[in-house]
Amino acid sequence: MNVDAYLRRIQYPGPRDATLETLRALHQAHLLTVPFENLDIHLGRPIVLDEAAFFDKIVTRRRGGYCYELNGLFAWLLRGLGFDVTLLSARVAEEGGQFGPEFDHLVILVQLEGRWLADVGFGESFRDPLRLDDPEPQVQPFGAYRVSHEGGQWLMQERRPDGQWNADGYAFTLQPRQLSEFAAMCRWQQTAPESHFVQKRICSRATPDGRITLSDGRLIVTANGQRQERMLSSEAEYAAVLREYFGLETL
Repeated sequence: MNVDAYLRRIQYPGPRDATLETLRALHQAHLLTVPFENLDIHLGRPIVLDEAAFFDKIVTRRRGGYCYELNGLFAWLLRGLGFDVTLLSARVAEEGGQFGPEFDHLVILVQLEGRWLADVGFGESFRDPLRLDDPEPQVQPFGAYRVSHEGGQWLMQERRPDGQWNADGYAFTLQPRQLSEFAAMCRWQQTAPESHFVQKRICSRATPDGRITLSDGRLIVTANGQRQERMLSSEAEYAAVLREYFGLETL
C-alpha cells in the first residue's frame, strides 16, 4: 500500500492518526473523488479480487469500481494507517422484502472507541460511517440511517422522504471474512444476465451538494435537492461526460 499515492488520489491532506475524525474525513473524501462504476464489466474486462489490482485501477489509473474493489481497497488503506478493520459480508435488499445471497456486498467494520460501519462502495448511501451499536436514527446532511439487529442478524436501512424506513439497504452479520470469500459472487455479479451490473452501465459520484450519476445514456445531476436529467446523444458525448464529471480520461 502506497499510502501517499492513495491519499493524493482522494485529495486528502489531513491527519493520518487512527481516530474517528480521520475515518470520517477519509470516508467523505473517498466518496467525493472515486466514482462507483461498473464500466469494465461492459468492456469485457474481468474484475479479480486482488488488492494490488484494485490499487492499480483506482489509484494509478484513476478509475472507480464497485463494492468489492472500492471497499476492498479502502480497507487496505485503513489497515495501513493503523485502523482495526474487519471485512463483512452483506446481503442487499431486494423487492418483496427479501435479501440477496451471502457475499452479495462487502462492507467494513472499524473498531475504534466504538464499532463503526464504513462503506464507500454502495453508491448513494451514507456519507459518514455509522455507529454500529446505536439503534437510533443517525441523521446526516443527505439522509437518515439506522443500524438495528436481532440476534446475530444486523440491518442497515435508510429513511424515505415520507418518514418510513424502507428495505433499501442490506442485512449482514459480524462474522469476519476474507477477500477471497467474495470471489464467486464477484464473478456472478459481472457475468450473470440477472445481475444489474450486467444489465446497464453505471457511473456515480457524490458531490458536496448532491450527486452526479450516469446511468447508461442518462445523465442525472442532483444539487441542493433539485434533480435534473438529460439523455446523451452519442458515445462521444458519453465519453466527454466521463471525462468532465468523473475524471475518467481513458478506460
